[in-house]
Amino acid sequence: MAGVHGGRDQGCAVSGGQPMGGAVVEGVDFDRWAVILCKPDAVVRGLVDQVLDRITAAGCTVSGRLDMIARPWQPHVVYRDLLANPGFRRLPDLPTAIDAAFTGRPVTVALAHGAPGIHARLRRLIGATDPTRAVAGTIRADLGNDSRVAADAEQRLVRNLVHTSDDAASAYREYGTWYGSGRTLQVTDFNYCSVILCKPDAVERGLVDVVLKRVEAAGISVANRRDVIVQRWQIDVHYWDLLVDADHFTDRDIPACLDDAYTGKAVTLALAYGEPGIHARLRQLIGHFDPTRAARGTIRGDLGNDSLIHALDEKRLVHNLVHTSDEPEAARRDFGTWYGASRHPLLTPPAGVPRQPTPSNQSPFRSRRLP
Repeated sequence: MAGVHGGRDQGCAVSGGQPMGGAVVEGVDFDRWAVILCKPDAVVRGLVDQVLDRITAAGCTVSGRLDMIARPWQPHVVYRDLLANPGFRRLPDLPTAIDAAFTGRPVTVALAHGAPGIHARLRRLIGATDPTRAVAGTIRADLGNDSRVAADAEQRLVRNLVHTSDDAASAYREYGTWYGSGRTLQVTDFNYCSVILCKPDAVERGLVDVVLKRVEAAGISVANRRDVIVQRWQIDVHYWDLLVDADHFTDRDIPACLDDAYTGKAVTLALAYGEPGIHARLRQLIGHFDPTRAARGTIRGDLGNDSLIHALDEKRLVHNLVHTSDEPEAARRDFGTWYGASRHPLLTPPAGVPRQPTPSNQSPFRSRRLP
């Protein structure tokens, strides 16, 4: 997959001689990819996991989850058709209503992958715009608690939990809208912020939510969750100290162990916010790296099922569920390693799903001219 193209004059025009708007993505079949936007009301009501689980149960693979704060321009782009529609009269001040509903508020975005026609299937699954008119069995009908009548009376948007891309073109645009700004997170001072890495064994054992809830129960705010597939360079950067000191580990081949344990595997990232000293608090909360030596009440002590002895016998790394940054400088590096990584690997079809390349003369999703 090609990367992002920079510069004013790079990129090529599409049909009609017009540059394509949206993210710079080449060779991606957006007939199979949809963008899911869990709106602020879904986040506030704690329904994000239920919404994504419903989509997964419908046969879609959900990945690339990202929790973020909506910037003013992002909902403007998502709702551009309404904003540019001179015939829309339901709300007297639509721009203000959109800003009030989204700007500065938490949203969760994710990617859904499936067969061609995924956009229409997802739109049927989420249901009618007005939850009171949505068919039972749809997300908005079953989980919604608002109505168009109430929204019109208060001159606001209907709170209907979730939006999905209408078609391939809107998926292309919305992908760039949300994932193109993925690094714009609430990180200002790494004395107050740590990076949480839920390792492949936590993901495989279904313990990610349990781990993050344990962190929140300790009075630490968790946000900006992101599910990714590990690239080799990321784990090399993350565990640079092990690699530099690899000669001290005569019992194991550290580069090979890291590659085997992480590369190409799913992990979940999140950011933890708290008072200065958060890094030491988190390290105490997760416990000793050997779960058999971790104290009761720590994450590794209570949830771990591996030991250093077994790891050494099998010449591998210990499976110990979670990592958190050691100190502010480590948090800064971890943030750049995981959240600063290219967003394009998110658009890699799940394992077992063959790529469906679209002939270049049929796909508009080739490139664009950047401003």
